Amino acid sequence: MVSSLILISVGSNINKIDNTRSGLNALALAFDDLSCSSVYESESVGFNGDNFYNLVVKANTSKTIGEVCKCLKKIEDDHGRKREVKFSSRTLDLDLLTYNNEVCEQPVVLPRDEIEYNAFVLQPMAELVPELRHPVTRHTYADLWANFSKSVAGQKQKLWPITFTWSKSPK
Repeated sequence: MVSSLILISVGSNINKIDNTRSGLNALALAFDDLSCSSVYESESVGFNGDNFYNLVVKANTSKTIGEVCKCLKKIEDDHGRKREVKFSSRTLDLDLLTYNNEVCEQPVVLPRDEIEYNAFVLQPMAELVPELRHPVTRHTYADLWANFSKSVAGQKQKLWPITFTWSKSPK
């Protein structure tokens, strides 16, 4: 069985402590060798809403890209995720950022564009996997973060590390 390295962004701004912990527990059950970046709090981007908790997780899986996407959607649904409006508050937001070094458009665009545009994705990636290389630009995530402008549409992205505890439950 071939194992693939995946990176997933995790975000929540509704009951964010409980949903982030519960989401991590669900990811630990679904994937192998889960490890996490620090958790960062950030202002919402694209709408006015409560602050988010964000982090990136690294894991291994024998699932295909499509199977990973279905699994992430099910975990979101199990946490009451609503999808009516793109930029809105979320109980749990799980996005597959990378799958090995795959570059594809279907069943999902990989690598995700947010990697290069959102501090709340790139900073945790640079912390968790600093020497891994972006599949398209071939720059390390540490280099991408070091050169990140930290602005979106002229507005500074504010995020800061928080104290957050989570212990992996045994499978």
